[in-house]
Amino acid sequence: MKIMKRPNILLTGTPGVGKTTLGKELAQRTGLTYINIGDLAQEGQLFDGFDDDYQCPVLDEDRVVDELEDKMVDGGVIVDYHGCDFFPERWFHIVFVLRTDNTNLYSRLESRGYTGKKLQDNVQCEIFQTIYEEAMEAYKEDLVHQLPSNKPEDLESNMDRIVEWMDQWIKNNN
Repeated sequence: MKIMKRPNILLTGTPGVGKTTLGKELAQRTGLTYINIGDLAQEGQLFDGFDDDYQCPVLDEDRVVDELEDKMVDGGVIVDYHGCDFFPERWFHIVFVLRTDNTNLYSRLESRGYTGKKLQDNVQCEIFQTIYEEAMEAYKEDLVHQLPSNKPEDLESNMDRIVEWMDQWIKNNN
């Protein structure tokens, strides 16, 4: 098995918690490759139908995994997506679940044009820690970490924490 020089990181959480902002900033700061699964699916048309309730395409998870397989082997990738249980556990060295206060999340999603069932279900998803529980079931417990994502200062402190973790991982694995 090939030894990776840099870790693979999964950023996950309910839509609107700040995964994309954190992922792009982190990639810029660390030189890791940033992959937004929504963008990847859009570019490759990796969909399997359309969800009328949520007014969005349905991700073809198998095709996404196939598309990413070769990219993940060398390490050094940040993956950003609101789901996590379909990615192979072997891909990631750490999983960060971003969490946001419901009032903040509601405002963020509303400003994105979310309404009705889509807005309510995403806020409930955050209230019930659905993504965190999904991550805890899909990955080893010690790989999954929650990060607060409520205010601009959280972005900076989360980046510092992840970079510190990454530096230690590189020291331990190279």
